[in-house]
Amino acid sequence: MNSIRTRTRRTALVAATAAAAFVLAACGGDGGSGSGHEGSPHGSASARAEADGGAGNETGEDAHNAQDVAFAQGMIPHHRQALDMARLAADRSASPEVKDLAARIEKAQDPEITTMTGWLTAWGEDVPEAMSGTDHSGHAGMPGMMDGADMAKLERASGRAFDTMFLTMMVEHHEGAVEMAGTEKAKGRHAPAKALAEDVVTAQNAEITEMNKLLGKEGRD
Repeated sequence: MNSIRTRTRRTALVAATAAAAFVLAACGGDGGSGSGHEGSPHGSASARAEADGGAGNETGEDAHNAQDVAFAQGMIPHHRQALDMARLAADRSASPEVKDLAARIEKAQDPEITTMTGWLTAWGEDVPEAMSGTDHSGHAGMPGMMDGADMAKLERASGRAFDTMFLTMMVEHHEGAVEMAGTEKAKGRHAPAKALAEDVVTAQNAEITEMNKLLGKEGRD
């Protein structure tokens, strides 16, 4: 009985080995285009980048350059500060319009951070570390970024004073983001990054117009 089971297992093993060999032979017959890339945790993009000598040398939709990296590494902390500002509005703002705007900013920019983080990870580039609390002083030189003193004032404000301060700061913050996105549109190479930059320009210019109208309303009331 044991010998029968042993022969059965051997037969199954031989069959499985033959099947595996057939599959490997079939994969090897495609010209080698997938060789060495199937095991990459980030797919073919990072593998091609390494094979071609780094960012900017890939081909096809995964191609990117130093500007694409700079755009993602700059826009991630820029978006993070916008989220910190937007989250303050929930219990500090006296304006339903400001609260609604802040919620929309958070809804739009949080997923964009995730997207850009994915690009940097796939490219083997550093992802900017999150700053503690609302302190983004390490990025204060970036276009439109608030310094620690600005954020502290916003945190202490409430009611209509908060709304005016929030709108004024966010207009400047959005203008900085539009500037950064414009550079990406002009000099970037990665098609998805350029498309995101176009979205930033369109959406944030519209929000700048909206915020300026709200500031005018605040001034009239």
